[in-house]
Amino acid sequence: MTAETAQMPSRIGFRKMNGLGNDFVVLDARARDLDLTPEIVAAISNRETGIGCDQFIVLENPHGDGDVFMEIWNNTGERVEACGNATRCIGGLLMQETGKDEIAIETVAGTLRAMPGPDGLITVDMGEPRLEWHQIPLAEEIRDTRGIELQIGPIDAPILHTPAAVNMGNPHAIFFVKDAGAYNLAQIGPLLENHPMFPERANISLAEVEDRSHIILRVWERGAGLTKACGTAACAAGVAAIRKKLTDRMVRVTLPGGDLLIEWREADNHVYMTGAAEFHYEGELDLAEYAGGAA
Repeated sequence: MTAETAQMPSRIGFRKMNGLGNDFVVLDARARDLDLTPEIVAAISNRETGIGCDQFIVLENPHGDGDVFMEIWNNTGERVEACGNATRCIGGLLMQETGKDEIAIETVAGTLRAMPGPDGLITVDMGEPRLEWHQIPLAEEIRDTRGIELQIGPIDAPILHTPAAVNMGNPHAIFFVKDAGAYNLAQIGPLLENHPMFPERANISLAEVEDRSHIILRVWERGAGLTKACGTAACAAGVAAIRKKLTDRMVRVTLPGGDLLIEWREADNHVYMTGAAEFHYEGELDLAEYAGGAA
């Protein structure tokens, strides 16, 4: 910590937001630098000792031509590349703040664009899915990522096998099953997340295709665990189902927290996600308290 940051006031305002129950603490660092550490982020994100959230979001001045740069942390204090639900929330927040009808949100994974959707919802252009093995990434070359060689359980009777692999700003493995609720995802999720096939670990989803326009999805999120909703997982599941010819190009994805509408447009190869974004409350926190007085 520099002498300059040590002299900065440690109190800062925050917002609490959620997308389909996937909740966030949002700090605005556009007017001042924040001396955040993984330990501070994890302490604030802890539901017992801090404010509590699934992901921790920091807004910074844009690094390029966007309206804002969004830094994303998991609640364990680990930086991650993308979060679709947070992108919707921040897009809605900044559209309200600026009066613009389109917001460019820079992330480590690239620039995403948020715009108004129908019935007060928010639509985000999530960009093109990455489908090659080295883009996901996988530990070895697999030419067809619609179903990779991976299983859990006995060789002759695996519990789960042959997931699709997609990168939507972060890596996803999607297992298509008859009943998404029939598996103990809390138990098998960590094993699959950390499987050697995924050098950067992976988000693990169980997808149940109801019909050509509807998927039921449960998600174990990399570094965060079971989640009520994961926007990038919904996008990845939609892409995987379309690639396997199980659904049409527009599909409703039902997560424990609610529905997302996913469209993989043939015209531009981009994935569009539409869903709700909610503001809970705002308050003020003292970074020094979460750093043991060292913020």
